[in-house]
Amino acid sequence: RVIPTWQLDGGVEFPILALNTAGLSTEETLRAIDYAQNEGLTHIDFHPGKERDGVAQFLKDSKVDRDSLFLNTKIRKPAPGTSPEDAAKLARDQIEEDLQVLGVKYVDMLMLRDTPDQKNIQAQWKVLEEALAAGKTRSVGIINYCPSGLETLMETAKVVPALNYIMCHVGMGPDIQGLRTKNEKYGIRTFAYGQTGEPEPREAMLNDPILKRIGETHKKSTEEVALRWVLQNDLAASLRPSGNFGICEGEECQVGLSRQVSCLEWE
Repeated sequence: RVIPTWQLDGGVEFPILALNTAGLSTEETLRAIDYAQNEGLTHIDFHPGKERDGVAQFLKDSKVDRDSLFLNTKIRKPAPGTSPEDAAKLARDQIEEDLQVLGVKYVDMLMLRDTPDQKNIQAQWKVLEEALAAGKTRSVGIINYCPSGLETLMETAKVVPALNYIMCHVGMGPDIQGLRTKNEKYGIRTFAYGQTGEPEPREAMLNDPILKRIGETHKKSTEEVALRWVLQNDLAASLRPSGNFGICEGEECQVGLSRQVSCLEWE
């Protein structure tokens, strides 16, 4: 399969479906990437730590060309009370650590988490801008930024985030309580996680009578219908490998990814 892409600033091609490794062990991350590759998924959405170690192991062991992958990782959130100077240093040190552990010269996207400290938002975003200018990342984005956090960032930003990575599902509506409109005011696209809820699938979503009826008509699961809604609303999506969040074991993980990617092929 060929996954559609968005073109970001600088000609960066952003695959609109990503493998979401959140909560997976190093071994499970490695397994999930193998399954993802079989489905044409080249976008790997991971966190520093065990997941990053799994990505690093895949890069070391596989014959896949690094340039064929879209590596997307996140800056850790500074602890409350951290000074802007220390927050900037934490971000700068983590970028160097990530590149060293992964064994690469650059990642394809760095994303900055939200934090209640406005000065830390601005200090860390400046570090991401520096990394972009230095070629250590090809693009930059943000995670879970509400309208006020977005305004804080944009007060001093020289580079506009390519996207805002937020939870979005059919129960929230396509404008996500006005946040999508706020993103688009600045030219920021929306990258979605939690198509059936977080931190685990919501029973109300899985048993929604409208989603179930649509699924029965098209011979699809409720989870697939929920993902299809996200894609039809021109959002990119990060995919958990299976309905057991934080786990990638056996057939459920492999089949789960295959079914989700097949949502692109609905007519």
